[in-house]
Amino acid sequence: MDTLFSAARRAVFRLAESGASLSARYHRARLLGSEHIDSHGPLLLVGNHGVWGYETPAFFHLVHQATGRYPLGLAERGFFRIPLIRTVLPWLGGVEGTHDNALSALHEGHLVVCYPGGARETFKRPQGRYMLRWEGALGFVRLAARAGVPIVPFAGFGVDDTFLYPPGEERLCVRLSEKEKYRLPLVLGLGPLPLPVRLTFAVGEPHEPPPANASESRLKAFQEHVAASVRQLLLRACHA
Repeated sequence: MDTLFSAARRAVFRLAESGASLSARYHRARLLGSEHIDSHGPLLLVGNHGVWGYETPAFFHLVHQATGRYPLGLAERGFFRIPLIRTVLPWLGGVEGTHDNALSALHEGHLVVCYPGGARETFKRPQGRYMLRWEGALGFVRLAARAGVPIVPFAGFGVDDTFLYPPGEERLCVRLSEKEKYRLPLVLGLGPLPLPVRLTFAVGEPHEPPPANASESRLKAFQEHVAASVRQLLLRACHA
């Protein structure tokens, strides 16, 4: 049974890698500033999320190509309430986005990717394109402070243009936690495919985290500093 389980896991991972590579080629995806990602040691990459999170595999593929490292992604905890998804996500580098899980991954030296906007950015409305939804999101700052690891900001441009929103679209609701319910956007692509827009990811210089005992106001100021860096990188990616 263990042998079959391992074989299934490897097969799913290879299939996902092939899909990520195809997505990167289809979108002529490129990664700018990869020199800011160390080839070893713990790092926390923080950036904006595109509609449906569709861009993530291409981004992870480019990071692996540039650095030789497989990133771990902090995933919305609600997804781990869904039986099949909670089994497959860890096979693909998805980690349930709890503070303890993220801290353990960083202590083990992993390259960890965090989207502070989470589902709020993934399930955005058309008027929310390229807007950071980080209100109240201090968890990633506390994580970096406690782990003592740098935060590397990144931005993805094109990630909110892979699908179109039909006018007057109706949306289904999904509840990913007891507190939060999201409306899923109905989107259209090029037939069954997303629109072939170019994806450009820009990575910025590392930011040293505040001390573990930093005040709430200092944590908030640092969060705003990282958000400002991501917005600047979005402009860079847009004009690259």
